[in-house]
Amino acid sequence: MSTTIAAQLAADGVVSLLKDRGLGPFTGVPCSFLGPVISCLQAEHPEDYVICANEGEAVAIAAGARLAGRSPVVILQNSGLGNAVNPLTSLCHTLRLPVLLLVTWRGRPGQPDEPQHELMGAITPEMLTSMGIRNELLPQTLPELADRLDGALAHMAATGLPFAFVVPKGAIAPRPAAAAGTADPRGHRMLRSEAIGRIVESMDPATLLVATTGKTSRELEHAFDRPENLYIVGSMGCASSVALGVAMHAAPGRQVAVLDGDGAALMRLEAMAAIGRQTRTDLCHILLDNESYESTGGQPTASAGVDFCAVAAASGYRATYDVSDAEQLRTAVRTAQAEGGAQLIRVWIRPGSDPALGRPALRPPQSAARFMEVLAQ
Repeated sequence: MSTTIAAQLAADGVVSLLKDRGLGPFTGVPCSFLGPVISCLQAEHPEDYVICANEGEAVAIAAGARLAGRSPVVILQNSGLGNAVNPLTSLCHTLRLPVLLLVTWRGRPGQPDEPQHELMGAITPEMLTSMGIRNELLPQTLPELADRLDGALAHMAATGLPFAFVVPKGAIAPRPAAAAGTADPRGHRMLRSEAIGRIVESMDPATLLVATTGKTSRELEHAFDRPENLYIVGSMGCASSVALGVAMHAAPGRQVAVLDGDGAALMRLEAMAAIGRQTRTDLCHILLDNESYESTGGQPTASAGVDFCAVAAASGYRATYDVSDAEQLRTAVRTAQAEGGAQLIRVWIRPGSDPALGRPALRPPQSAARFMEVLAQ
C-alpha cells in the first residue's frame, strides 16, 4: 500500500455515497481521522448514527441491524480492532453477517505517530486479512470510491463476510466548522487541568496515581510529574483495572488512585464490578466527566445519561461522590482516602485544554519502570 495521500475526500460526499448505496445505520467509536465523517453524520443523519462505548459493541449492534435487514457501517480506529475481534470472528463470521468497516490507520509504517499505535499500525492489514476480512485502502476520489464500494458490496453479498476500507491520515478533508450555537451550559465547571490540580493538592503525597490515556495523562505529566505517577497510553478503558491490580498488591496502607475519563469508563464499565468486589482493597476511582471524546474531536459520549455513582454503589463500592466544584472535589478526595476501600468520585468538568499541550516527554517504558521502582520501595 502506498504511503502517499494525493487527494482528500469530502466528508459530505462520502456520507452521501454510502447512503445512496443503501448503507446504514452507522455505529462506532470516534477517531480523529474520520472526525469529519462523524460530524456530518451527527449533523445530517443523527437518527442513523450511534456512538458506542467500545468497538465490540459497535460490531454487535451492526450485526443486529444486519439481521433486521439493514446494511450497517462500523467506524473504528485500528487500535479498537482488539475489542472487535471476538464479535467479528465469532459473530459476524459464524452467522455470516456482513458489515462494512471503516478502519482508520493510526501508526501506519513510515508515518510518525504515538507509541501506543506502533504495533497495531504495523499489523492492521494483516490482522484484518487473518480474520477473513478483505480490506483495501480507501480510494482517493469519489468515483474511485463508488467503484470500489460496489465491489465491496458484491463481495459481502457473495461471501456473507465483512469488508474493510482502511482509512489513512488525511484521507478525509476537514469539514467547515459549524456556526456558533448557544452558550455551553457546562461553562461554569472546572477544566480537566484544574480538577487534576485540585486532586493532586488534596491527596496523600505518597499516593500511587494511575492516569488514563489521552489528555488526562498529558496534563498530569505536564504540570504534576512525579515518580508515583503512571501514564497509561492507549489501552483505553484499562486504567482503572491497572490501578486495581496495583492496589491489590501494593504494600499495606499504600494509597492508590486512578484518574479515569467518561469515555474510558464506558468502554470498560465491567471494571467497576471488579473494583467493587475487592472490598479489602483501597482504591480511589476519580472519574473526570466532560461528556465528550475530547481527544478525537469532542464527539459526545453517553455519560450524560449514565449514573456512574449508582453503578458503583450497585457494584459494591464503599462510597460515591458526585462533585462539580473545587471545594467539593477537595473534600471528596480527602474523605475517600481517609475512609479507604473502593471509592468513586465523579467530577463534572467542561471540555477544553491548552492548545499548546505537548505529548508526554517520558517514554512509556520509562514511566512503567519508574513506577515499579517506587512500588518496590
